[in-house]
Amino acid sequence: MEPTYLDTIITSHRHRAALDTRDWRERAEEIHYEGPSFIISLRQGSSPYIKIIAEVKRRSPSRGWLDEDLDAAVLARVYRDSDAAAVSVLTDEEFFAGSLEDLRAVRRTIGLPLLRKDFTVSENDVLDAVDEGANAVLLIVAALSDEELLSFIELSHRCGIDALVEVHDAHEATRALDCGARIVGVNQRNLSTFEIDPDIAASVIADLPRDCLTVCESGLVEVADVERAAQAGFDAVLVGEAFVTSSDPGATVKAFSLVPSVSRG
Repeated sequence: MEPTYLDTIITSHRHRAALDTRDWRERAEEIHYEGPSFIISLRQGSSPYIKIIAEVKRRSPSRGWLDEDLDAAVLARVYRDSDAAAVSVLTDEEFFAGSLEDLRAVRRTIGLPLLRKDFTVSENDVLDAVDEGANAVLLIVAALSDEELLSFIELSHRCGIDALVEVHDAHEATRALDCGARIVGVNQRNLSTFEIDPDIAASVIADLPRDCLTVCESGLVEVADVERAAQAGFDAVLVGEAFVTSSDPGATVKAFSLVPSVSRG
């Protein structure tokens, strides 16, 4: 089987992590975050609308540059002023042209909860997210063993942040829940073909427990896509490319944020 883009990225990140000599156990004793809660910001509560996680994203391996001149702080301010519930910041440099400096710039600019979106493969990756002011870290089930997944989720919670645990199918969702995931993101994109399949996402969410916060990821290009995610029962959507490439990202965020939420039956 040909390696997927995820395989290539994870191999690079594991090589980098192997060269990191910092003692994560020692660091964990000193690092703790207290601030806006990512999971609470995404709970529907009395809000009748689906929640938006708006992403700062310069490029992608599949599409290339989305906005080579993107200013992370400026875009984050637009997101905040357009009713995004949280902001995701891509910090991978090699494949997405992001950086931890982008995360720092966004944290200095807005008070919304932040997700560090990167390819987490070590405890130090989790601790770096906390250290830089993120309120949540991305964990991709397809890239991690159960032992790693459990360790990273527990470390995240111990340090006061949340973990958005990304899955692609029912098997991965079961693994996520067994390891203690509180937030499950369902990626609609097939890792091998890059095709979007909302039906798979809808079937995965149908079997998740009610107390699990759910996020729909990838392939959300227009309001109709968000409406479909809401009808499936997702609490939130994570959107990057549609906002970054929009001629009016604020208006696009606002339009997405006015999609009514639908409780899972």
